Amino acid sequence: MKLTGVPTLSFPQIGDPRLQGKKLGIVNGSNWISLWSTWFGKQIIPEVKLVQVGNEGVQLNFMEAFHRKEPCPPQINIELFCRYAEDLYRLYRVDAILITCSTMNRSAGSVRNTMASYGVPVVQIDEAMMEEAVLRGGKVLVVATHGPTVQSTQSLLQETAVRLGKKIDFSGATVEEAFELLGEGEIEGHNKAVAEAIHHARKNEGPFSTIVLAQLSMAVFKFSWPDGLAEQEFGAPVLTSGETGFRRVREVLLGE
Repeated sequence: MKLTGVPTLSFPQIGDPRLQGKKLGIVNGSNWISLWSTWFGKQIIPEVKLVQVGNEGVQLNFMEAFHRKEPCPPQINIELFCRYAEDLYRLYRVDAILITCSTMNRSAGSVRNTMASYGVPVVQIDEAMMEEAVLRGGKVLVVATHGPTVQSTQSLLQETAVRLGKKIDFSGATVEEAFELLGEGEIEGHNKAVAEAIHHARKNEGPFSTIVLAQLSMAVFKFSWPDGLAEQEFGAPVLTSGETGFRRVREVLLGE
């Protein structure tokens, strides 16, 4: 409760006065991820009121679609994200929308079209991270812990390179074990499994100029390997959407 608090009409009276009174609508791919949306949101935009929505059915549906080798994410999920974003605005007039689900990054265009009539900007949490990776150049390692996320993340990286007029070389690693460990509350075990995957990829496919952690939940990796330590151990910056995505939201809300 100390982390999430309870709903209140008052606003945080801290930080940058230009952000006080601002409201961010957060569309999560599942209810459980709101823990990390709250954590990183409060670290990076503590002035902003976070208003969240999430649904386990969304994640379970795209997991089933992935295992059936059907289009992922399903169209119904994309339509639901559009409704969620619109609901957040109609309920509480949020100033921006953040989509936190990497598998659901395919919904960003549709959500932006939906919110355009309200004049509400939409941020997809991975976009800033992908832009930074592309602009750094060299070879990128994309690490995921959840199978359905892999294709969406790699597609976004390639699309970002095309949009920025750059070429991109990347390799991928998937660590399902880490996802299971996180689900058991074993954050340290999750982080060690991700670290081992990075070391393995460096040995067999490296060196890499940038390491991208594909999901918001993976941002807990920085609890064990903060920036300086991560780059020292893995030979490249480790980017997380929990950091880069919320920093992008901050820029958008400030009009920068």
